[in-house]
Amino acid sequence: MIRIIFPLLVGIATLFSGASIAQSGIQLADDAPDSYTVIKGDTLWDISGRFLREPWRWPEVWRLNRDEIRNPHLIYPGQVIMLDRSGPWLTIGRRVGGSDKLQPQVYNEQLDTAVPSIPLHVIEPFLNKPLVVDQARLEDAATIVATETSRVLTGSGDTVFAKNVKPDTEVWQILRPARPLQDPVTRETIAYEADYLGTARVTEHGEPATLEILSAVEEIGTGDLMVPSESPSVFSYAPHAPDQEVDGRVMSIYRGVTETGRLNVISLNVGARDGIERGHVLSLFRNRGAVEYKGEDGKEVFNLPEKRFGVVFVFRVFDRVSYALVMETDGPVTIGDAARKP
Repeated sequence: MIRIIFPLLVGIATLFSGASIAQSGIQLADDAPDSYTVIKGDTLWDISGRFLREPWRWPEVWRLNRDEIRNPHLIYPGQVIMLDRSGPWLTIGRRVGGSDKLQPQVYNEQLDTAVPSIPLHVIEPFLNKPLVVDQARLEDAATIVATETSRVLTGSGDTVFAKNVKPDTEVWQILRPARPLQDPVTRETIAYEADYLGTARVTEHGEPATLEILSAVEEIGTGDLMVPSESPSVFSYAPHAPDQEVDGRVMSIYRGVTETGRLNVISLNVGARDGIERGHVLSLFRNRGAVEYKGEDGKEVFNLPEKRFGVVFVFRVFDRVSYALVMETDGPVTIGDAARKP
């Protein structure tokens, strides 16, 4: 699919004064270059980090409107990013001939070569699989009740039988509820993280329905659950701050470890019902706890101020749970750390 790119982006945005951006508090990186040539493997976050102290604010200096922020396929390898320090603004051009002169261009590029917002290879396994099942989804799921020839476990090409299979759904994702997701504040189990097992297609409707296993990443057996297959998702959301205040907590760290770092996936105890959406950027804060001071006047207890130590990028949202990629951190991310509007 070919897309025509207008490298000057939205030129009419020049009607807005540079002062409005300057007043928004955007700061250039100490060693920000005048230009940078995009290479394969770059992300928009990394490119913006060359120019800005807060890379997630790149949509503001690109002067994008709300719709463009939601679908930022704008930059491709070989393009030259130019910095106008008066705004600051970022625009795109290409070098003319063998000289260093830069000139805006209009040209065609394949969409699949566009530079992504964040490293897609890290989050790709999380985009379409049923990561989280809450009580409502558990109650609405189909269940494998038997396997062909009473085999205990099955794999690709095998036949299984399931109950509660909706007649209007042909392809199903198979999962196994694995780990409870417990709110670190209330201690309530608000959902279950699911192990993705594979996919199956209905070959004959009924009660039970007959299905063929299309793919299996783990062995599948009776009692495993099935939910309708989700359409493939292309993640192309640009970072932006929530409109409302957010009071979330790190609820779990993928693969069950107790702490993690940059470019690793975490889950948060806030989701769609809290106003969280894909592309939201949240700051991480660490609770330093309280200390007891013994002085002449006796014991005094002081709550130490929280420390802001990182930034996360939300890439998938459920009702009460969201998944985010740790983009920046100057210390380990642990369960219970706070996530708030930056």
